[in-house]
Amino acid sequence: MDYEKLLATRTANMKASAIRELLKVAASPGMISLGGGLPSPDSFPLELMHELTERVLRKYGAAAMQYDMTEGFGPLRRALIDYCATKGVDAKLENIYISSGSQGFLDAIGKVLVSPGDIVAVEGPTYLAALQALNAYDARYAMIQTDDEGLIPESLEYVLRTNEVKFVYTIPTFQNPSGKTIGLKRRIAIADIIQRYNVLLIEDDPYSSLRYRGEHLPTIKSMAPEHVIYVSTLSKIFAPGLRIGFCVAPEAIGKWLTIVKQGVDLHSSTYAQALGAEYLLGGFVPPQVEKIIKIYQPKLDAMLLALEQNLPDGYKWSRPEGGMFLWVEGPKGLDMEDVYHIAVKKNVAFVPGKYFFPNPADGIETMRLNFTCVTEEQIHYAIKALAEALQEETLLVNHA
Repeated sequence: MDYEKLLATRTANMKASAIRELLKVAASPGMISLGGGLPSPDSFPLELMHELTERVLRKYGAAAMQYDMTEGFGPLRRALIDYCATKGVDAKLENIYISSGSQGFLDAIGKVLVSPGDIVAVEGPTYLAALQALNAYDARYAMIQTDDEGLIPESLEYVLRTNEVKFVYTIPTFQNPSGKTIGLKRRIAIADIIQRYNVLLIEDDPYSSLRYRGEHLPTIKSMAPEHVIYVSTLSKIFAPGLRIGFCVAPEAIGKWLTIVKQGVDLHSSTYAQALGAEYLLGGFVPPQVEKIIKIYQPKLDAMLLALEQNLPDGYKWSRPEGGMFLWVEGPKGLDMEDVYHIAVKKNVAFVPGKYFFPNPADGIETMRLNFTCVTEEQIHYAIKALAEALQEETLLVNHA
């Protein structure tokens, strides 16, 4: 049977995640992967799980294993009101919606807001899985320029002035893939711009709790509450396998998020949500975040030092104050995908940066590095090997 004839036309824009495909190589025995975006298993609160499970069964009983509301498990949604307040986000019960990870929200918002050909404004680079979710709904993209401080407000205004944009998507704090953070003055400017142009902004905020140095910054949501949907997750501060994501959205949009979620999975796991509720209510978040920071900060410092010691002139990299990633830019004309193939032979993997741009022709000289799932010793070895791969590719290019 010719199954290809059965496929919907939208599948033409649906591609397998480039990172997931690269990670298959990174999973080879002996490979040191700087490519994944996985939290370290050492960061998971395994020692709390028995207590949380007992609390859930004692407090909720069979209700934790029953079908529940599509909007989300009531105790978790109520607990998230106080959690959002710590982020400066004024949330009410009727504005909080649970998704299966923040990825579930990205798919839902594409289904609700994007008609074929609609333009979404995104940073260059941006989160690959956001592009993957929106591609399924035939989105087009207008790229907002970035620099060492992330999104450039003047570029955002130009994009909004010259395009009919459906919404703006940004990760303002410790961005994936670049690790960059938008500063306070720019956040104020962005809030002003989206209100003047009366455009919706999706603020994706999975990493802001993982701050290793510097001052916490207010959310854009807190500056323009009516024009921002705030999206976050417990994946980076609890456990990603529980798939607990959430958003704070106006009811006018939230009702549609609920309708499309009913068609996908009825609701996210009640049991996982109950665990998340007790994790928040039990006061476990601050000490757990402190534990995670103690695991990750030395690894980031080790990577920054290794880059300083090993990369030649002509390269620059971001210097994040938190999060899970940093970004390397090489000289123009260098194709990091070619470097990737050389590095893999040295048992080191990373993600070429071009996959994080709406147009893959952009960013060929860039790469994303992750430090959370490797040791400091592995980081030093991997960056040295990566520097050798860069040198070998440069020689090949110069002799071509």
